Amino acid sequence: MTKKRKRQDDFHKVKLKVGKKKPKAENATNINFKSKSIHLPEQLKHDGSGPTTHRQLSIKDLLSQLHHYNSNVKQGALVGLRELLSANPSLVEQHASVVLTEVAALFTDKDAAVRAAAVRVLRFVAQCIPAERVAPFFPLLSAHLTCAMTHISAGIQEDALRVLDVLLEHYPALLSQRPTVLLTNFLELISQRRLGGTKGDRTGKGNYALSITTSRSVTAQQWRLTVLLRLGHFLQAVVEERPTEDGVSCGGGIGIWSGEKGVVTPVEVSWEEQIFSKGGIRVFENSGAKPTPHSTYRLRPDSEPGAGLSEGLCSAETVQGFAGTLVPLLLEMWVEAMGGDRAQADSGHLLTEEAMALMFQILTILQLLRRLVPQRDQQDMLDAWFRNSYLSDFKQHFMKNFPYSQLEVPVVRHKKKTDMKRGRQQVVGGAVAGGNVEPLALNVMLCQVMVTLSLRGRDHVAGQDADWLGPIRAFVTDALSNGGKLSSKHLAALLEVVWRMIVTQRSRAVTEELLQAVYIQYQQKNLGLTVRTLLLHFFSQLYIQEHQKQPHIARSRILARWLASLPVQLVQLGSRNPQLSGQLLQTVQSAAAWGHKDLLFSLQTHACSLYDPHEGSVVVLPVEQQQQLVHILYFLPAFPTDVLACLSQVCNAGRVSTSLAAMLIRTVHLRSPLSGWSSSSQDVPVRDVDYLSFLFSTLTGFSSESLRVLQQADEEGLLASSALSPLSVFTTPLEQFTHHWDVVEEVCHCLETLGSRTQCFEILQNAIAKNLCGLVVVPDCVCAAVLRCVPRLLDVNFLPSDTLLHFLSDCCLSMLSLLLQLEQSARKRDAVWEACFAALSTVPRLLRLVLQSLRVCELSESELPLLAQILSLLLQHTQLRNHMAANSALLQTIIQDLTRFSGGETREQWLTDLLYCYSVTMSTHRANMATRDIY
Repeated sequence: MTKKRKRQDDFHKVKLKVGKKKPKAENATNINFKSKSIHLPEQLKHDGSGPTTHRQLSIKDLLSQLHHYNSNVKQGALVGLRELLSANPSLVEQHASVVLTEVAALFTDKDAAVRAAAVRVLRFVAQCIPAERVAPFFPLLSAHLTCAMTHISAGIQEDALRVLDVLLEHYPALLSQRPTVLLTNFLELISQRRLGGTKGDRTGKGNYALSITTSRSVTAQQWRLTVLLRLGHFLQAVVEERPTEDGVSCGGGIGIWSGEKGVVTPVEVSWEEQIFSKGGIRVFENSGAKPTPHSTYRLRPDSEPGAGLSEGLCSAETVQGFAGTLVPLLLEMWVEAMGGDRAQADSGHLLTEEAMALMFQILTILQLLRRLVPQRDQQDMLDAWFRNSYLSDFKQHFMKNFPYSQLEVPVVRHKKKTDMKRGRQQVVGGAVAGGNVEPLALNVMLCQVMVTLSLRGRDHVAGQDADWLGPIRAFVTDALSNGGKLSSKHLAALLEVVWRMIVTQRSRAVTEELLQAVYIQYQQKNLGLTVRTLLLHFFSQLYIQEHQKQPHIARSRILARWLASLPVQLVQLGSRNPQLSGQLLQTVQSAAAWGHKDLLFSLQTHACSLYDPHEGSVVVLPVEQQQQLVHILYFLPAFPTDVLACLSQVCNAGRVSTSLAAMLIRTVHLRSPLSGWSSSSQDVPVRDVDYLSFLFSTLTGFSSESLRVLQQADEEGLLASSALSPLSVFTTPLEQFTHHWDVVEEVCHCLETLGSRTQCFEILQNAIAKNLCGLVVVPDCVCAAVLRCVPRLLDVNFLPSDTLLHFLSDCCLSMLSLLLQLEQSARKRDAVWEACFAALSTVPRLLRLVLQSLRVCELSESELPLLAQILSLLLQHTQLRNHMAANSALLQTIIQDLTRFSGGETREQWLTDLLYCYSVTMSTHRANMATRDIY
């Protein structure tokens, strides 16, 4: 039998045994691995797309999402855009064009949340980009704003007003360049055209009628109030940003009717600043005050090409056309609001808070309409048109229940859900956006509007408008004189009304009544600085601008009383408020120049207080006010001795500048008859004796009392008297000395211009002998002043007295000794040497007297070198060489005594220098004499 072969199976089954390790399969995967780090810096670099948000979205991604159909995506893109721009402000200007374009397109989006987010982004961008950078893109913003304001959706119209708020806050100048289109949009927000209406409608209803939209979340009256609030802000921007002409003020300040025509005002123009400016610069022909009709050149056109019809409300006809449409609508709103209030109020003068806000906005718009035109004559035309067209309506609807008060509405403690919802709707609609209007503000605004309708000047007839001007005058008088404190805003409006009524009515009784009320307000204590400044500015401008043209203002007793109180106020005010003092001084100077008697009398009475050298206004106020006070001196009626004494001390006290002290001296000099100006003998402001006394007191720099006190002063600061210094010299500080040195120059100039030099010198000689020669202690500035003044006034035909010569000799020796013993500044040393050498070379016998007073035997050993230095200085001076040579015998005796008393076996250096100077001087003199004999 044969063996069978085992067959090999394809899938052999492995038998597993217990306890044995399972063998690995043939197709088992090896899972063991080793890892190494790989660095790829180039791949990790930023891709260059710019900064991103926290969602890793760049600005391109966000801008592309603004076109998405989903509202949530667009809102998220706007939120991310604001986040990205906030974190990277540099992106704002880099992408300003595309950001403004895309955001402006969302003003009319159908979703309210998207529009609100767009407004927030616009507000942020407006805070980062200035107006000149936005100007190229602003026409597009304005176009989208116009589309939103005229949209059929009420929600888009409401959000358009929020966009308008942003542009008015940040770009009022750009927005006011196209007023015509926006004003039409405002009209269409609250009204619609009448069917069959024409421009020639004279029924008083106009071409538009108020519209009511039931789909809004607020009432029609609240919506109209919201629109009027924005309209008022827009008109205010137009008024403030337009260029002014002919002195017409843009704001509502005092003097709006008092600008002067034909006055050339210099303007400093920087062309670099005009690159992005939209204001025009007028160029006048032949430097005239008024432009010719052909002078229409501007740096750039007011409106860009293709802007349509006249964009600027620059004429009275254009403003009349708009006012003819708007004013009937405003009256219709007020009639509708009062119809609803009468059902709740028992009296017509009591208004609810909402009605007061509405009336205030109506009056604000009426007030701004007349200020739209830049020229004054056109304002007059517009006021006349308002009077002819709407005076009867204003009297019927506004003045019938004047003045108005607020109706007290009982407070409801428990509010229902509908009331809470209505309150939220009011806030959303902007009905309370204007804030609470005070009754005083409302009544004052009504007075401002109505007084512009009164006739002016010759056209005004007494009693013609008394039925409505009388209540206004009574209200203004009571508001100013009832003792209450007014805010600066209310006071400015009331003063404007007072100004207008005074100028237009031209009645002395009315003027006194109104000015009395203003003066009562002015006399109140603890008034704020702004209020005090307003009152002061009112009185000042009323007098300066109107008193020459209005006789009833010039003769006002109240105004005269106020002017007479100004010097007292200056004294009391002191240095607490230099700005207020400057306004007071401006008025005082103008009134003094016009010769107001009451002011000049008060100024004369308080002159000593104003010009007190210690606490007067002339030393405590800044330099500008000090100059005004010095200018006022020219109009002072008289200069008594006490005033001149104060002025002399002011010049020498050092609390005013040297130039101002010189101006003061020249002013007193011009008022003196000795100056050469003709003046009547009956009215002499300064007597000759007082004027010369003033000059001598200013020359010395010290009053007689100060010199008397100085004689008992301690030895500190004094150079004790000795044989080489006959006087005890009091050393003054350098600043005081230099100031007095400059003042002395002006005094010498005034003395030189007086008639006879001989008489002038004789008076000066007697004054020095009487007041200075007996002094033991003399200030160094006094010695220098005397040594400087005497040579300049000395006449060649007049010989000084021995008393004056001995005093001048003592001054020379004392000052030269002082300079050698003490360390002095170069300015002081040069001034003293100049004065001493000028006196020694000019005054006869003075040098000989100085040399005779040098007694070497009486000098101590330490004083011998000082004497040698003095003699060396005198010998070295060119102007004194001939005089020293003429006294050679006396000089030789002094040098011999010095040689004998010097002692010692060796010659001192100071003695060697003296002998050298002496020999050089004598040899030079002999050579000059020989040369003269030859020729």
